[in-house]
Amino acid sequence: MLSQKAKYALQALSHLAGHYGQGPVLMPHIAETKKIPLRFLENIFHELKHAGLLTSHRGRQGGYELLLPPQQISLAKVIRLVDGPIAMLSCVSLHFYEPCAGCTEPTCGLRKVMTEARDNVLAILEGKTLSDIVDG
Repeated sequence: MLSQKAKYALQALSHLAGHYGQGPVLMPHIAETKKIPLRFLENIFHELKHAGLLTSHRGRQGGYELLLPPQQISLAKVIRLVDGPIAMLSCVSLHFYEPCAGCTEPTCGLRKVMTEARDNVLAILEGKTLSDIVDG
């Protein structure tokens, strides 16, 4: 399940995607428009800036903007940055693999099904970008 933090991140980034190329957007404007607590959004934007998705500008014309075009930022990338693994089990995660306690991976039937689920979810999330979630 998507965390509240990931939902807020995707909502805020979709707002920035809708304003891409128009200059920086003030964080309080995004927080008010998307109904995201400002303190929470500050933490999220700090992480996303550190990860290289956002840049900030100070001063009168300051605010935040995307560093890359929205069609180059996959939803999977954002979710991984904010939430970590997308897979439902750590033993099927591509980027955050850890063996499950007490599991024999080669014969685990659950692992096989969860790998298939991961592959299907990833196919969608890797194929969708911020430009796909801009509000109409």
